Amino acid sequence: MYLNHRSIWSVFTKITISPFSLILLASLFITATSNLSFIEHFSQEYIVQNNVAFLVALMTIIWALNTVIIAIVYSLLPLRWALAIILLVSVTCAYFADNFGVVIDVEMIRNSLQTNAAEASDLLSLNLVMRLLLLGVVPIVLINSVTINAAKNSAAWLRKVKTVAGLLAVSVLLIALSMGVFSAQFSSFIRQHKELRYYINPIQAIYSAGKYLGGQFKTSGKQPYSTLSNNSQIPLSDIHRELVIMVVGETVRADHWGLNGYKRNTTPLLSQEENVTNYPNISSCGTSTAISVPCMFSFSGRDNFDVDTSAKTENAFDVLAKAKGGLSVLWRDNNSDSKGVAIRQQFEDFRTSQNNTLCDDECRDVGMLVGLQEYIDQQAKDIFIVLHQMGSHGPAYFKRYPKAFEIYRPACQTAELSQCSDEEIINGYDNTIVYTDYFLSQVIALLKNNTEQFETSMIYVSDHGESMGENGIYLHGLPYSFAPDSQTKVPLVVWTDVNSDIDIAATRQLAEQENSHDAIAKTLITLFELETDVKFNDANNLLKFKQRP
Repeated sequence: MYLNHRSIWSVFTKITISPFSLILLASLFITATSNLSFIEHFSQEYIVQNNVAFLVALMTIIWALNTVIIAIVYSLLPLRWALAIILLVSVTCAYFADNFGVVIDVEMIRNSLQTNAAEASDLLSLNLVMRLLLLGVVPIVLINSVTINAAKNSAAWLRKVKTVAGLLAVSVLLIALSMGVFSAQFSSFIRQHKELRYYINPIQAIYSAGKYLGGQFKTSGKQPYSTLSNNSQIPLSDIHRELVIMVVGETVRADHWGLNGYKRNTTPLLSQEENVTNYPNISSCGTSTAISVPCMFSFSGRDNFDVDTSAKTENAFDVLAKAKGGLSVLWRDNNSDSKGVAIRQQFEDFRTSQNNTLCDDECRDVGMLVGLQEYIDQQAKDIFIVLHQMGSHGPAYFKRYPKAFEIYRPACQTAELSQCSDEEIINGYDNTIVYTDYFLSQVIALLKNNTEQFETSMIYVSDHGESMGENGIYLHGLPYSFAPDSQTKVPLVVWTDVNSDIDIAATRQLAEQENSHDAIAKTLITLFELETDVKFNDANNLLKFKQRP
């Protein structure tokens, strides 16, 4: 029998259902349609045919927990609103988990909230819209078509309390039965497969959102500014002016860096520079910009870094800026922002054509160099400049470079990576690194023009890496505890002129050692010969210096 949309609608308009039953069914629908990534990762850890019953028990627990979440939201909002919110959150989170391998933890939420509109638009796609329509909007419409039958023999608030209490009781019973029958498996699951919990949807996302808001609430009050240095100065014996440009890169992974031995020479111009020192064994502080950038300028090191308090804690950029004896600092940004590092210092936004004169499809990193010589000429002190790149930010890699730099073809021409082959995605990504290589060569050229007035140096380091489809994972932002090396191993390069205090030969020997972002703050302070009472973490320095008087 043929059913058109009107007949289907009429069927649902005749349905009468209790809030209790509707919540259980909605929760079951969400559990079944929004946890495909969890099932996929479960199958990578277990032989499914030998653990079907255990998988059913796990899915039952997820169903029960989702029911608890909906019940709690229902206690605060009208039922249809509660179901609509949970449905849309679940569908959105499931899309990014299924298509990019992304998990929604606290840091992913933080990174998402700090992403600008242009970056966010790269993540919008027809597939996302279709998924929202089919698994979000359509169910919401159907839920609004049914008649919700609530018992009339008690007050509305009391009916809601009874429904919520009943749902909680059923959920606790389902969880207890499932864990009781498979207690041995659950004991192993909890201890040995902790990473699987990050793929439980929407529980993980809602838990992370609550944890993030809790952290913001704790630090939103009158948190005092924490000063770490009370006495920092450039020694009188330092008669040579320093000009240091630090380039904070974006989303470049170490194993696609030409200087690290990648099969493609993605760094052809840097390869020709005589005074470049390459560091092949550098680990990032995080897997997202929101963590790695403030962390690399902090003195605490990754293990002790607290992103919630970092914006009100003195960092290396602050200490350099207030050094007695004089030091000019400037932050130019073609990314989202400085992530709190430069909020107390001179900051210039190069994401729009208002400041950046080199904009086409988007504003180019090279535009941050325009007018920089004029700034240098106006300073009478040592100078420290940070240039924060857009770099290789995905998934729209094709936007990150001018067409003249499309060396590797065919390159993916869409942010919808599922429409491109792995080869096309990698080609587009590698082209972004070739453009970064060009940008760094232009920074070095600028520094070479100033070697008569300054001891000049450039430090380049990427904030984090990027997954390119390995094990079905794309982009970045996985929890550090199980993030792959592709997201945590990053390139670092130092260029210096021969007249500087850096001993290039000795530094190159040092560069082969394992190191991390933890070394950057200490290295910056040492590079400017700053005498300071600030306490450093125990990371090794990145540089060796000539014998200083």
